[in-house]
Amino acid sequence: MSGLRLELGPVKEPLGLVRGLQWFFSIFAFATCGGYSGAVSFWISCDGQPNVTVTAPFAYPFRLNQATFMPSLTNLCNKTWPVDVHLVGDFSSSAQFFVTVAVFAFLYSMAALAIYLGYLHLYRGAGGKLPLVDFLTTVAFSFLWLVSSSAWAKALADVKTSTMVPLPRCLPPIVTCFPAGVTPMGSLNVSVVFGFLNLVLWAGSSWFVYKETNFHRPASPPSAAAVPTAVPAAM
Repeated sequence: MSGLRLELGPVKEPLGLVRGLQWFFSIFAFATCGGYSGAVSFWISCDGQPNVTVTAPFAYPFRLNQATFMPSLTNLCNKTWPVDVHLVGDFSSSAQFFVTVAVFAFLYSMAALAIYLGYLHLYRGAGGKLPLVDFLTTVAFSFLWLVSSSAWAKALADVKTSTMVPLPRCLPPIVTCFPAGVTPMGSLNVSVVFGFLNLVLWAGSSWFVYKETNFHRPASPPSAAAVPTAVPAAM
């Protein structure tokens, strides 16, 4: 009763198939966000001198206020900038929240899929307790995907705005600053898409998990052995 019974049937059903998709797409969600690195660059010309390129690299978790332009602006243009210049904004909370939800969703969907494939007889024979826990967890992850994806989408818009801010103290023709470019953020846009795609997958799978609970399944009819038979009265 309690041993491993490998069954591939659940992957052909929505219950297991959607869990597999959740596992797959959660990888892309945290990989496209957590693996990003980029930079903001400017060309600076000091009183007609040749351009100098300064760059501020940044990466996950997007603490842009710690990204400093290098080489140091304090050494350029006769110390026009008295201190080092940083990018603006700290968006680490939204980015880390999004990646954390994606990682835990990856781990849970992998564990749930393993139970479906190897211990489905225990899953469905536990008096409805395991399906209920599975359902509540699925609903919770649906809510977490909604919140984290929305927060990360807003933070990403702010990251793009922050990286477009011009350098301060640029006063042509003495000090001229030209934007040299920002690393494309296509992978970050994709991470937002994967976030909302995971929201759809988790919200949709809650119905298939709900069907496994006792709230949806009708009560089993009593067996014939459990039904008392009428005994004819003695004459």
